[in-house]
Amino acid sequence: MIFTPTPLTGSYVIGLEPFTDERGWFARFYCEKEFERLGHTGNWVQMNHSTTYAKGSLRGMHYQLPPYREIKMVRCIAGAVYDVIIDIREGSATFLQWFGTELSAANKNMLYIPEGFAHGFQCLTDNCELIYHHTEFYTPNAEGGIRFDDPMVNIQWPLPAGVLSARDGAHPYLTDDFKGI
Repeated sequence: MIFTPTPLTGSYVIGLEPFTDERGWFARFYCEKEFERLGHTGNWVQMNHSTTYAKGSLRGMHYQLPPYREIKMVRCIAGAVYDVIIDIREGSATFLQWFGTELSAANKNMLYIPEGFAHGFQCLTDNCELIYHHTEFYTPNAEGGIRFDDPMVNIQWPLPAGVLSARDGAHPYLTDDFKGI
């Protein structure tokens, strides 16, 4: 695996180094020893798989409040998405800054997202599938969200907003009172 730091401290784009032969390819996408070198000591306690049907659809921007903040690792296994994180760590030097990268079945990249980040994505193709690893269990009363089009963050999405869930459309806009989590 190749770990490339993003401009937001603690997050990484992870490239796989597949072994290829006449049968196909094989790659490792998790190794406890390699992740410990990044400072990752959490256990993956939940894994999820999502499918989003339509190009342009948006999911996010989701996070969990303390004490249920979670580390996530996301990989696109079908189609292509523009995956985005926002640093919402209280006191962070990059507070409210965002980073986006393309994750696709073709590039095999993953995004490692530390605690204290909001996460979401936009489908660049139809029929996108993502696999998520989480260090905390989903806790409905601890979930939070930021609007995908919040002007305080100003994410530059590659496509016009498509299908959006009612829940994601109802996320509040940030105010100057928001100090992070």
